Amino acid sequence: MKRKICICGHFGFGQNLLNGQTVKTKIMYEWLSNKFGDEVVTIDTHGSKTKQIVAVLKSIKMLRRCENIIILPAHNGIKIFAPILAFFNQIYKRKLQYVVIGGWLPDFIKNKKFLTKSLKKFSTIYVETKIMKRHLLEQNFENIQVMPNCKNLQVLSKDEMLCSNEKPFKICTFSRVMREKGIADIVESIREINQQADAIIYELDIYGQIDIGQQEWFENLSRELPSYIKYKGQVAFDKSVEVLKGYFLLVFPTRFYTEGIPGTIIDAYAAGVPVVASRWESFEDIVEEGVTGFGYEFDNISELKNKLLEIAENPLSINNMKENCLIKANDYEVDRVFADLVI
Repeated sequence: MKRKICICGHFGFGQNLLNGQTVKTKIMYEWLSNKFGDEVVTIDTHGSKTKQIVAVLKSIKMLRRCENIIILPAHNGIKIFAPILAFFNQIYKRKLQYVVIGGWLPDFIKNKKFLTKSLKKFSTIYVETKIMKRHLLEQNFENIQVMPNCKNLQVLSKDEMLCSNEKPFKICTFSRVMREKGIADIVESIREINQQADAIIYELDIYGQIDIGQQEWFENLSRELPSYIKYKGQVAFDKSVEVLKGYFLLVFPTRFYTEGIPGTIIDAYAAGVPVVASRWESFEDIVEEGVTGFGYEFDNISELKNKLLEIAENPLSINNMKENCLIKANDYEVDRVFADLVI
């Protein structure tokens, strides 16, 4: 039986995976299933090398059975899936589409001529940011379309927003817990601010899944945390707004320069919570300076600390942005974003 769509991505069936790649893959599958019902089939790329080889073989089989093949692999997966699917599609002539998660692709494919040639044979490559599109156009791609990250969230109403001008200000991080997300940077900044003031100006809560390879690092960091900095564990993807709405602001001190559109910032906007973030490459695609948040120089802890000190002196600068965040959250609503998906 011929199916309309096969979606091949990191589902992690049976696992409690909360990383951006898995979350976006599941969101897209849910949206497609609601629209096309049992015409949608899946291939899970999560698991061992053996399981990934099986996934590749299944994808070749699905070229025969499906009109549309949508893939969402990351670095390792795209090196395998793109050339194989592009090769076999010379026979089947299906619509191949690649949904990129994050902002890494333009740099990744530089000097990878064979992979680049394969990707140019895809019907459409959807990238999260305008700067990604620009970089790929400079590499002579003609099949690029911007489709930002999105989430199926219930955006708060204006009446549900929570505002506070009183110290200590409650702030949080809401991402994978790892060095590269700048967790240690915000910990150091808050500790220094409070120590120098000899008072608790900020309280910091850290949320998120601890990276498997960095558990020892975080355990060592946690042993030295003062009482006003706490690790609060993981939050289910459908509970993010409920948890975040009680915070003064969200901090996103990423050290990944090629971030795309971080889901954590979409969560914050839906909860009416402005952000303070490092200016990664695509910062301006999602954060409007002074409107939905503030940026600081990438990888500059001193500037992060100074920005937080400025905010503590003028908390209204944050509260005045809360309604703007609710409005901005609508840009990342699932139906609006996936309307650009050509099926």
